[in-house]
Amino acid sequence: MTETLDYAALSGVEQLRLGLSGGLVAPIARTVGFDLTEVEEGRVVFEAVPTAAVYNPLGTVHGGWIATVLDSACGCVVHSTLRPGQTYTTLELKTVFHKALSAGTPVRAEGRIVQAGRRAAFAEADLRGLDGRLYATATSTCLVMER
Repeated sequence: MTETLDYAALSGVEQLRLGLSGGLVAPIARTVGFDLTEVEEGRVVFEAVPTAAVYNPLGTVHGGWIATVLDSACGCVVHSTLRPGQTYTTLELKTVFHKALSAGTPVRAEGRIVQAGRRAAFAEADLRGLDGRLYATATSTCLVMER
């Protein structure tokens, strides 16, 4: 008899750590091409290398790709603070583009919790090259709910 995992009984950080071990990987990560590489309560890191497949007509990485990676960092850092039985949804995402990004440039998106309360959580994230160059930043407001 195989034992099944009660996903809902885990805290948010425990759920995310399953992703690090390859147990639960969100389909969007495969679609967009990023990996969760670090998880702790209140901090997450994603790594990615965009390809020319996500270029806009101007020949740089589309802002939607950047916003998706930053939205994931902001959302997952909120996820890392959840207790068993809680869930969340994004209410607002603000993205600021600081510098054009080219295909083949390895980047890291680091999400940090600003404040997590009973009903709302606030997060921020930045997208940087491995050399520290800042490409974009984001802030997010999330609604925290009981399942």
